[in-house]
Amino acid sequence: MTLLAVAHRAGNDLAALRTAVELGVDVLEADVKVRGPYLEVRHSKHLRPLPWMWDSGPDGLEWTHTRVPQLQLDALLEALEVGHPTLMLDLKGPGRVGAKVADVIHAREPQVPFLVCSRWWPGLDAFADRPWARPLLTARNRAELALLRRRVRGTHQPYGVSLHPSLLTPQVVAELRDAVELVMTWGVNDLGLLRRVVDLGVNGVISDSPEVLQAVLARR
Repeated sequence: MTLLAVAHRAGNDLAALRTAVELGVDVLEADVKVRGPYLEVRHSKHLRPLPWMWDSGPDGLEWTHTRVPQLQLDALLEALEVGHPTLMLDLKGPGRVGAKVADVIHAREPQVPFLVCSRWWPGLDAFADRPWARPLLTARNRAELALLRRRVRGTHQPYGVSLHPSLLTPQVVAELRDAVELVMTWGVNDLGLLRRVVDLGVNGVISDSPEVLQAVLARR
């Protein structure tokens, strides 16, 4: 498989989506959360019980009032045109987010596959019988990695995995590459880290950096 260039959070904002499309990336990543009856495309977290959401940005913490309209999953799907890069949806939190997202996308009768990932793996069960879905298990720490390595040796293997760079070793990557189609890593925002993870054997790089994404594309 070609080394994939994945634009981190590019689907969370329609302007960022257009920029990533123009760059020529392979995959647009977007975060999806449930808030009431809505499927919101955002990474920000709700500071309950206060009416504020917060996120970490390049200039520190960013605050948004809950009354500010958020991008909805339906609107993101409407913005995707034929020929656009693959969309990867990162399901945030436990609960019904997986089932709700699966139903919304399935109703559109998708003709191209979607990547769907989550650290809360039960949320991916809703995609098990969806022919258009490519589920990926995400692991952030060593405990999650240990569970993931056992999981991919089972009978119901995921399409791929997404690991934090701190978990990558030659042995881990080789083992996972033998078990699944796609081994991705995220937060690769400098060229030195890019060289390291590519040398380890990953075949998907998730980045916020246009420079890194362009370097991935230049390897073709």
